[in-house]
Amino acid sequence: MANIYDVARRAGVSVATVSAVVNKSSYVSPPLETRVQQAIRELNYTPNLLARSMAQQKTLTLGVLIPDIANPFYTEIVRGIEDRATKSGYTILLGSSDNQLPKEELYLRLFLSKRVDGILMVKAPGGLSPDLLVTLRSGAPPLVLLGREFPALRADTVVADDFGGGFIATRHLLSLGHRRIGLVRGMSGTSTTDGRLAGYRDALRRARIAQNAALVVEGDYRIDSGYAAGMQLLAQKPTAVVVTNYMMTIGFLKAANELGLKCPADISIVSYDDFVWNDVFPPRLTSVVQPKYSMGHTSADLLLARMAGKHKRPKSVVLANDLKERSSTAPLCKPPVLHQ
Repeated sequence: MANIYDVARRAGVSVATVSAVVNKSSYVSPPLETRVQQAIRELNYTPNLLARSMAQQKTLTLGVLIPDIANPFYTEIVRGIEDRATKSGYTILLGSSDNQLPKEELYLRLFLSKRVDGILMVKAPGGLSPDLLVTLRSGAPPLVLLGREFPALRADTVVADDFGGGFIATRHLLSLGHRRIGLVRGMSGTSTTDGRLAGYRDALRRARIAQNAALVVEGDYRIDSGYAAGMQLLAQKPTAVVVTNYMMTIGFLKAANELGLKCPADISIVSYDDFVWNDVFPPRLTSVVQPKYSMGHTSADLLLARMAGKHKRPKSVVLANDLKERSSTAPLCKPPVLHQ
């Protein structure tokens, strides 16, 4: 396998000149650069990335930690991260915590051992071990929290407006005349769950509808929990439901089908998260549309800016959601006038 010395001999230049061409670290005249590039092609030379990273004190890698690699919600987020990272010459290392603290810690320590230049992280519910918390608080490497807030780390944060999403979903059902509105919430201990639940409650409060604890059921953002929540919640006979992520919506629809309920004739459903197939297969789901790609792209942009020293104080970016109305929601009766 050819090395940098072989390239230098073939091109008739110094090793320093080859290094300058490969690393783009200093000016090399066009004729010399052409000779070096031709030698690289002829020898099929591949730069030693480890040696390069030691010289530059950079690995040009970002660690990305998400809760569930099987959840299509995170696919588009990672796509946004990778597109932005690649544009600046970075690659990513991807891990999935399964919302489990031991697995989350395993990946974080792996990222640190690999000396990634920065970390993008969707926090699992719960805390961090004291030594790991101290390390991450030090800002080396820089870290951006994505999707979920975690106040114990004073880090840059990029989230969607969970409160607003819960509010507009519930408000939509209220505008259709529904009053007995259920909610399938996510797992405890995450800001996404808290925000969406708070938005749901505020919409009911503004409509002067009393809270009914039996109409709020907890899931864990996975299909099986959506099914279990559906069987529990549908026994309370709501006329409409907000399901706070798409995976749980799949399980909920399975439960409704087994109980012989049709959507929206018997139950109106608003799903949280939107995907291309939501507009294809019946019922076509009314959905809270989160800016998934933008969340990933923005978080990577913020991390790269932090790594470049462009800002010192933690920044918090909240991206707006939208509501896409489709056929899974329908009027219960003539919509009443809602209280403002």
